[in-house]
Amino acid sequence: MPIGVICNTIAIALGGVAGAVFGSRLSAEFKEKLNLVFGICALGIGISSTVLMANLPAVILSLILGTILGTVLRLGDRISKGGERMAALFPRKEGNQDTALLVTGIVLFCASGTGVFGSIVSGMNGDHSILLAKSILDLFTAMIFACSLGMVVSVIAVPQFVIFLLLFLLAKVIYPLTTPSMINDFKAVGGLILLATGLRIAKIRDFPIADMIPAMLLVWPISWMWTAWIAPLL
Repeated sequence: MPIGVICNTIAIALGGVAGAVFGSRLSAEFKEKLNLVFGICALGIGISSTVLMANLPAVILSLILGTILGTVLRLGDRISKGGERMAALFPRKEGNQDTALLVTGIVLFCASGTGVFGSIVSGMNGDHSILLAKSILDLFTAMIFACSLGMVVSVIAVPQFVIFLLLFLLAKVIYPLTTPSMINDFKAVGGLILLATGLRIAKIRDFPIADMIPAMLLVWPISWMWTAWIAPLL
């Protein structure tokens, strides 16, 4: 049962409604402080996942190669363009033409490292904690976005649900082919991406989060090869 995916979808929908209705009452200072809290929460989730790593060299190699692959494929640009096409389908709050902000919201909710990582972990072993934590963050994040964009933020929950559900179902196919070391290294890579996400949310450093996502695919074979072939030689 994709409990985490469903909760995350509901959180975005409710946050969008709440922001559209009550957004005018929130000050800019309040929104800024809340973003800092979002950042530290993402950092906390990332640290808790990173400490699980089984093979540090495999994790580092996966992250580097994955980011290189994402950069070469211009994954971040492609995701942003996909967000622009989705944004064109959504009605905007009357008088608001901030397409860039809407694209940011679509990418943040539908293609974030936290969401991808959390959906796969949830599908693999039924651990919904990452997506539940993300749901709490997204509830307030959607509310802040809706202050400017209106009720359209709630509509983003639909494509987000479809994407995360597909990842959830795919993970169930992958899980029987994995080992405990592979799973822990995958969580560690996801944790490092969440650390980068937290720093980006807090506006400390603008990491290329979308370009780093391929690392979560490469870590599976790299972790297996390290454990099976390289570690026994050391």
